[in-house]
Order: sequence, then structure tokens, then C-alpha cells
Amino acid sequence: MKKLIIKINKGGSINAETQGIKGSKCMDYIKVVENLLEAETVDSEYTKEFFESDSEYTNIKLSNNLNLREEV
Repeated sequence: MKKLIIKINKGGSINAETQGIKGSKCMDYIKVVENLLEAETVDSEYTKEFFESDSEYTNIKLSNNLNLREEV
């Protein structure tokens, strides 16, 4: 199963992780997130699963000017 997990942190930084997407196609999913959020990747890390043929995982840290407000 292909998954794209997006986490928005309190400070506005965004982490995106792909799961179950083979080869460099995972970067296509990250590009979509970058475009939607008007953000760019500032850090990326590949786990050992990225290099296996069965499944791949990519951790990406995005940066943009997203301002999040906490409701009280």
C-alpha cells in the first residue's frame, strides 16, 4: 500500500514521509506536497528500506512561511 504521511509541527515546519513507493517515484509525491504548500525541501533522509526493492521510505523536512495558530 502506498502512503504519504504529512505532519505539521507547532512551529509551522512540515515533515512528509512516503511509504511503499518504489524507486525515485517517492520524490514525485514529495514534489506534489512542495507545490501544494509552496514549500521546498530543506533536508531529506533515506532509510535502509529506500534501497530495498519491496518497499521504500523517505523522510523529508519542508520549510515555508506557513503560520499556524493554536486555538485556545
